[in-house]
Amino acid sequence: MSQLAVDIQIVPARASHVRTVARRMRKADRDEVSAASGRLPADALIYSLRKSSVAWTALIDGVPELMFGVGDLNVLAGVGAPWLLGTDAVEKNYVAFLRGSVDWRDQLLRRYPVMRNFVDVRNQASIRWLRWLGFKLFDPVELRGHEFCLFELRSDNV
Repeated sequence: MSQLAVDIQIVPARASHVRTVARRMRKADRDEVSAASGRLPADALIYSLRKSSVAWTALIDGVPELMFGVGDLNVLAGVGAPWLLGTDAVEKNYVAFLRGSVDWRDQLLRRYPVMRNFVDVRNQASIRWLRWLGFKLFDPVELRGHEFCLFELRSDNV
């Protein structure tokens, strides 16, 4: 399956991007946000932006389709919690997304030698992507009545 050329720009995340991404958020991301926090998509994006030390939006053909960032877990140890929430445009443009995500990973690892967070076990596309990027996934644990896997990546393992 070939993909047409797509224009992807990474820009600093803004609150004005939230509504566009939230109303079209992938079902797997909506389900994960609800299970992890009980928040609606827009509330989860706003919360993530507020808690992040760095955050960006991917504009695909000028439209906000994906927001991602990292919050500080331990500043002294360089441990961050990465997050990414997006629309179905991510999967439709998966080749460009995969290429770009390696660069994003490498840039973030320069700032955060250790990145870790949780992923809903039902979010199989995200789990495949995390493994592809080199994250180690641990056995599921129950949080708020749902199963999540801790994922972690260390700069010395890439």
